[in-house]
Amino acid sequence: MLPQLCFFVSIAFAFIAWGIVAKRYVWPKLRLLQRADALRPLLVLHSFRFIGLAFLVPGVVSPDLPPAFAHSAAYGDIIAAILALLSLASLPSAAGVVIVWIFNLWGTADLLSAFYHANSAGLVPGQLGVTYFIPTLAVPLLLITHAMVFRILLQHQSQSAVRASRLPA
Repeated sequence: MLPQLCFFVSIAFAFIAWGIVAKRYVWPKLRLLQRADALRPLLVLHSFRFIGLAFLVPGVVSPDLPPAFAHSAAYGDIIAAILALLSLASLPSAAGVVIVWIFNLWGTADLLSAFYHANSAGLVPGQLGVTYFIPTLAVPLLLITHAMVFRILLQHQSQSAVRASRLPA
């Protein structure tokens, strides 16, 4: 099988497997929690996005890994990790919810941007070295959990609107 095909098959299987885990085991627990309590474990997971800095470590990645991809992915990930930690520190305040929104928009855009940059730079999976497992194992999980954060934020926002509409005028 061609390396590029192995790469994309790995990503597809990771999306399927993490999707099953999220739907069967994670979401049923999180949906019952208050917003801040539901967001915390997802934010803790994203605080580990510092692993993207590995794209900048010589010997971990191939010397011909496109620098535009490596720098964008590494710095985008560390910013996402910092925003996740700031979100954790400031929840459940209103400011914390705003920071969660910023984190989630940034983090999602960063991951999608990394796929775009990898494709436009002509990245070959072997150039990733041991970081091959970041896009094939971690990124699908991170994207799925970003979707869960959006759902929690929007679900609780709509519940707040319903509660507010029930208040006497």
